[in-house]
This record gives sequence, structure tokens and C-alpha cells, in this order.
Amino acid sequence: MSPTPEQDLPSTTQQDEVYTRLRQWITVGRFLPGERLKIRNVAADLGVGHMPVRAALQRLAAEGALVNVPNAGVTVPRLSVAEFDDLLQMRMLLEGEAAERGALRLSAAERERLQALCADMAAALQRGDVTGYLGPNEDFHVLLYQAAGSPTLFSLIDTLWLKAGPISNQLFDSPDATEVLNEAHEALLRALAKGDSAGVRRAVERDIFVAGQFLRERLRLVG
Repeated sequence: MSPTPEQDLPSTTQQDEVYTRLRQWITVGRFLPGERLKIRNVAADLGVGHMPVRAALQRLAAEGALVNVPNAGVTVPRLSVAEFDDLLQMRMLLEGEAAERGALRLSAAERERLQALCADMAAALQRGDVTGYLGPNEDFHVLLYQAAGSPTLFSLIDTLWLKAGPISNQLFDSPDATEVLNEAHEALLRALAKGDSAGVRRAVERDIFVAGQFLRERLRLVG
């Protein structure tokens, strides 16, 4: 008799792949605050058995990215306004530092890639496409921050993104957001072209702050 997905012992590689994919989904806001993640549904979305999904969810819960709720399984945590404000300040501090360092080390090809990603975000905003905006937005910031050459700094930023991700796709619940969300990226590219690394830092801080005000208002209304 063939083993069922539950009886199969997934490889360490598969477990890591499932964990990495789910972590990325949380970071880009695929799941909403308070949403319950059902193992069978997530497994079906990923095309894998239940065991690697269960292991990944528990690993993410141990990291604080998800929460174990009695009689409800694993859910996406909700942030209070105070928690969100603290998270926003830490993001501005760390991401501003990474942006300024990264601006000094980007190659010509990486600068061109940033320009292309900025154009992708602009097109997604015109379409009102949440996923189409959040994906290139993540790629834009990852490229810039990793150019800073500090794995420790990037790891800290990545942890903050994991906490901020679930609320991030609610940016599009605010009609005015689409008109301003890409302005900071465009300002960043102008500063980069001038060799103004401090200007790049200010643009990133503005990007985080402006988006944060829309999200903070959403939190205040539902909280």
C-alpha cells in the first residue's frame, strides 16, 4: 500500500523549502492579521503533504511570526497600535542605515534593476494590484539592503518584515495610498543618481513613514 502524505517522512530539504515559502508569504502580506492557517489548505496551495506544513507553521510560531491559539490552531497575530508604532520606528532606524550603506556599494546593473522594479511598482499601483506592488517592493528593498554587505543588519530587518507583513497588504484599503506610495522610491532613485547616500536614507525613511501612517489609521479604526 502506498504511504499517505501524512505517513511520508518529508526530507529536510522539503521542510526547509516549505518553511521558506511560508515565511516569504507572511512577509509580503499574503495572510491577513487574525487569519487562521489551516494545514490542509496551505498544503494544497503548496502541493505538498501535511507534515512539512505542520512543521513549518510550528517553526514560524516559535519565531513569533504566527500564534498558536487553543482550539483554533495557528493564526496570524494582530498588532496593537503601540506595537505597530514601535515596529515602525525600528524599521526606519535599521532600514535607513542599510539603505545609506547600500547606496555606496550598488553596481551599475543593480541600479538599473532598482529602476525596473520602481517602474513595476508604478504599473501595479495604476492597476490596483496588491500582489503586483508588494512583490517588486520587497525585491527593491532586498536588493538595496543586501548591497550594504551586513548579514547581521539584514537579518534584523528581515525579522521586522515578518512582523509587519500581514498588515502590509491593507495599504490598498486606503484609496489615497496609491497616489503616493511610489514617490519615495522615485526620490530614492534621484538621490542615488546624484551620489547622495544620505538622501537615499531619507527616502527610505519617508517610504516607511508614509506607508505606516496609512496602516496605522487602519489599525486605529479596527482596534
